Amino acid sequence: MSNLVGIDLGTTYSAIAHLDATGRPVMLVNSQGDNITPSVVLFDDQGNVIVGKTAQRVYGEDSKCFGRFKRVMGEEKEYEAFGEKYNATSLSSFVLKKLKDDAQTQIGEISEAVVTIPANYGNKAREATLAAANASGLSIKYIINEPTAAALYYAYSSGEELNGTYAIYDLGGGTFDISIIEIKGSDIEVINTDGVTLLGGDDFDEKLIEIVRSKWKDQVGEDLEPEDFTKNDAEEQKKILSEKEKTSIKIATTKGRHKIEISRAEFEDAISTLIAKSEMTCENAIDEANLSITDINEVILVGGSTRMPCIQSSVEKIFKKVPKSVGNPDEAVALGAALYVAYKADPAKLNPLQKQALSKVNIAEVTAKFFGTIILSYDDHHQKNLLKNDSLIRKGDKIPCSVTKEYQTAHDNQTAINCRVTESNIEESDPDYVHTMWEGALDLPEGRPSGQKVEVTFSYHVNQTMKCTFLDVESGRKAEIDLTAGNSNIHTDIDIDDFKVE
Repeated sequence: MSNLVGIDLGTTYSAIAHLDATGRPVMLVNSQGDNITPSVVLFDDQGNVIVGKTAQRVYGEDSKCFGRFKRVMGEEKEYEAFGEKYNATSLSSFVLKKLKDDAQTQIGEISEAVVTIPANYGNKAREATLAAANASGLSIKYIINEPTAAALYYAYSSGEELNGTYAIYDLGGGTFDISIIEIKGSDIEVINTDGVTLLGGDDFDEKLIEIVRSKWKDQVGEDLEPEDFTKNDAEEQKKILSEKEKTSIKIATTKGRHKIEISRAEFEDAISTLIAKSEMTCENAIDEANLSITDINEVILVGGSTRMPCIQSSVEKIFKKVPKSVGNPDEAVALGAALYVAYKADPAKLNPLQKQALSKVNIAEVTAKFFGTIILSYDDHHQKNLLKNDSLIRKGDKIPCSVTKEYQTAHDNQTAINCRVTESNIEESDPDYVHTMWEGALDLPEGRPSGQKVEVTFSYHVNQTMKCTFLDVESGRKAEIDLTAGNSNIHTDIDIDDFKVE
């Protein structure tokens, strides 16, 4: 039997689970005996990399301690410690190595893993996640959207045959996703997904910090230093406000000792615009799925931020029903990922009990964004040719999918085509409002008239990566790109094996 694991690489906390010999998804604890590991990385003076609870204690105080980097996955932001520079990919690889190493002390060498991602991640962030997993030494063939993993665990653990439409409301430390999912017995089909990449517990913490700093300045007359009330402090007080109507925060600095009181109502008012954004996203997801609120059977809460009373009230207001949690909201995604990795694995790697458990699972996912290319098109309004973004793969298309569109060369004696692959959250024709994922040139034979056929094919695979081909039909010349981690320009120059990760 192979050791197959599912990993929830989270903004604030990460977790790992596996399918045990009886076919049950089970959490694997870290070296401290905890089911979840803080996604925080500390570089110490001895050259060690410390991941987890110990690092979390000094987050916001030690300049060589980094967290919340999942929020900039795939971006160019750099973090520096002892003269070395790191990006979100390399820092994430340390977190994944910690999870992998701790798990292997319990179950032996991991043969295959699945890592989850926010449903609303763009391709660059997806590639960066795969790159981090590969750098950590994990064997990754597939990734899965976090809400889909949670839905899989919900369907598995419900103890009854489910039929109907369900909403998976996933609000973690850094991102928000809402997925509308159809469950018919063993079939799980994602109808639509939407989300906000930068919306989560970290934003709520920042609002709480703003309140504390404002009240401190009113009392003391000077600004509060960042190290005197950190994000760790804010997270702790946020949890208190989820249990109590108010909190009393004692802060001691060189300016003296002061007590700051904050009510739950004050905090909820400060984050009301963020909650409103999540509500609009839910409404949009339902509209795009061509459904009404009454079509939703149940709403399932996933992610630690859903413990906040105002979030639960918001969900109940939008969906007109009390939401449900399945087990621990911090663990549902990892447990679902453990089911998914086994579901996608070679059946020869499973024992009879595992095969029996997974015989009840069948998953169909959809794309979360629009993918297109830039073409030259005649604009009737301006009476001239203008650049236009043309979508090939649409948001909500079932995965896997492949689309081919035929275009033509624009000019006589045209010697090259500028090939671009774009992505967008909505269907957008204006090139200025889409993100270019890749750009390259396709050289053409000389001396040809305009109107030569060019076929563009986008193929979206089950591992949520995409192959794009630009083919000049007459000559057979083509430009190809695999938008996967293996061919990505997203990488880390850090060799993780050079570090001792604890």
